Amino acid sequence: MKVVTLILIGMLALTACAPSRTEPPAAAVPVTREGITLVDTRQQAAQPTAVPQEIITQADAEYLLLTNLYERLAPSVVNIEVTVATPNDAAHAGLPDGEASGSGFVYDLNGHIITNAHVVNDSTSIRVTFEDGSIADARLVGVDIFSDLAVIQVEVDASRLNPVTLADSDEIRVGERAIAIGNPFGLASSMTVGIISGLGRQLPSAELVTNTITPGFQNPSIIQVDTDINPGNSGGPLLNSRGEVIGVNTAIRTESGVFSGVGFAVPSNTARRVVPELIANGRVEYAWLGITSMASEEGLGVAGLADTLELPVRQGVLIDTVVAESPAAKAGLQGGNIAREVRGQTVCVGGDIIVAVNDEYIRDMDALLAYIVQNASPGDTLRLLVLRGTETFELPLLLEARPTEAASTTTPRCG
Repeated sequence: MKVVTLILIGMLALTACAPSRTEPPAAAVPVTREGITLVDTRQQAAQPTAVPQEIITQADAEYLLLTNLYERLAPSVVNIEVTVATPNDAAHAGLPDGEASGSGFVYDLNGHIITNAHVVNDSTSIRVTFEDGSIADARLVGVDIFSDLAVIQVEVDASRLNPVTLADSDEIRVGERAIAIGNPFGLASSMTVGIISGLGRQLPSAELVTNTITPGFQNPSIIQVDTDINPGNSGGPLLNSRGEVIGVNTAIRTESGVFSGVGFAVPSNTARRVVPELIANGRVEYAWLGITSMASEEGLGVAGLADTLELPVRQGVLIDTVVAESPAAKAGLQGGNIAREVRGQTVCVGGDIIVAVNDEYIRDMDALLAYIVQNASPGDTLRLLVLRGTETFELPLLLEARPTEAASTTTPRCG
């Protein structure tokens, strides 16, 4: 009997613990209060569940890309702190006397680091901090104020160096992703993301570095981005989605001193040309034409003037002025000789139009400058395709080194 009793008790216990049959939720019961009917629907509301992992993965794909890129590239980016000899020059205006800082990135296993000229120009000491917090003193290898690029070098074991890969900046397009890693306001290893918002800009880089340089020389093919770039980002890499360097962050357009939506970077193809020469010689020697042209961005290039002036072409460089004793003057190029008012601007017309260089058609002055900066050196001869009136002919031009003094600034316009 005891056994049977225990079995019965066990069965009763199991019966008591067993879940009861699931009943559908009771219908909401209206409740009337002070003439208003209220319905409690809490029992009817469906409980939210997590979305499938597949959807989460798809939504996070871009962020996974950026996370991976940061983890791979951050060790290549360094913080640079310098003591400068001339704290009152253009590049260091507004900074505490004798101090400057910026970013840079590892170029090779020999310890060469690329940065901006305006970060290290006139420096008396340079200190580099790597992403892992380690610090090394650096020496200045070379500075090029015209491209706003510089190379410094650290003596560290190669195992601590993570060189970057330079992309072909001629292949980038407006709308592509643009990623910056640097040290804005001294905040180490910060990443910002945006897009390429413009190409073919020009900057007077040398004038931004020092007050003593001859004005007028432009840094061509500058990349414009909406990626956040702030003080301290200067000299850091601008990257594509593959983690390749497409540019060197160099400047912002601002009225407040902080980023206002327009940033600029020196293209990687300019770095390809400049950096090896800085490493080899400590300086860069540029070729020089000796011509001026009205700005395309103001609608005064060939494309903007073609209809108004009834030009026979819609691209090229309309020569405004030819500098006396320049390579252009020696080759026989001619500037404008008639002043015309176009949309409120005085334009010098009647000058030669350079249509192509070495069989490569050029769109405007920026394209011509970019070709010379990236492909030519003093002593090279260019074959220019020139349009003069209704005549088209090829003209050889022997390039010379860019002058350091402004003998050209007094050249009169329009003859």
